[in-house]
Amino acid sequence: MYTDHFALTGQPFQLTPDARFWFESRTHKKAMAYLGFGISQGEGFVVITGEIGAGKSTLVAHLMATIDRARLNAISLVSTQVEGDDMLRLVAQGLGLQARGVDKAALLDAVEQKLDEEVRAGKRTLLIVDEAQNLPVSALEELRMLSNFQVRGRALVQIVLLGQPEFRDKLASPGLEQLRQRVIATHHLGAMQADEVEAYVRHRLGVVGWQGRPDFTADAFAALHAASGGIPRKVNQIANRLMLQAAVDGSGQVTGQTVGTVMAELGADAAQEHAERVLPLRSARPRLVDAPVSQVQAAPDPAVERRIAALEARLADQEAMLRRVLTLLVDWVENGSPEAGRRTHAA
Repeated sequence: MYTDHFALTGQPFQLTPDARFWFESRTHKKAMAYLGFGISQGEGFVVITGEIGAGKSTLVAHLMATIDRARLNAISLVSTQVEGDDMLRLVAQGLGLQARGVDKAALLDAVEQKLDEEVRAGKRTLLIVDEAQNLPVSALEELRMLSNFQVRGRALVQIVLLGQPEFRDKLASPGLEQLRQRVIATHHLGAMQADEVEAYVRHRLGVVGWQGRPDFTADAFAALHAASGGIPRKVNQIANRLMLQAAVDGSGQVTGQTVGTVMAELGADAAQEHAERVLPLRSARPRLVDAPVSQVQAAPDPAVERRIAALEARLADQEAMLRRVLTLLVDWVENGSPEAGRRTHAA
């Protein structure tokens, strides 16, 4: 809804990776440098790790959008907990080969021939495997064996592994020594620094035609960094709610106080979801049917009563926000366009 309210051409803080929103923070710029160096070597493994939401998938989207497809055949796989044979089949399918019902020996031969054909056509093959922390050792070993394929001293395939921080621990295990020796570049994606969040938010808004409304104050960016820890996905989640809050309130400015209000609401939402999960479990507990009521019934817990009061207050706030949203929607419908709706709301 807020995209129409602020005349934006799209969702600026969507969670789905989109190369258009690529932002070169210090850590992401360094990651691209390592990727560029690794790919220029044309062999071995490049390893990129990062926390959940650090931007690994966006990094891949940017890489896929910028490579020269005439010289590089890039295949992107999102891994699951598959064993070695299934990983080989996923790679074969990525190469456009028929993998169903083919035995492993024949499949390996077909993959090698296909990779050789790509080289003869002047193209190298780059295999990008995301969520590598989910791969068992057998799948990682299968990838290592694929990296052994070569012709006339040239590797037929190069592999990029992306994973969460625990993948570094898995990679350090004794059974993967040979794979570690083939890693030619590695980088860990960190969080954005406090001075980068403002540029990040303004960049994403600019991609969708932001004209400065709502404006963000300096303390809003400071509060946003503190609340998100500089993790891009968390910044997106919070900023999305900030934009909605500004649209509902009819405000042209997002401040540190706005961030505080939204974070309180998100905290209340999380608490309510937790309560909804816990209460059914509590109701399923056996009752002491043989004991007198005076012994079974516990005294009121002040903490529980405060919690109930907080949830009731939260419900009232949600109802008030819903009424404001409905009023805004009615204004838009009655005036025939989002622009007219904004003029009416502003009046």
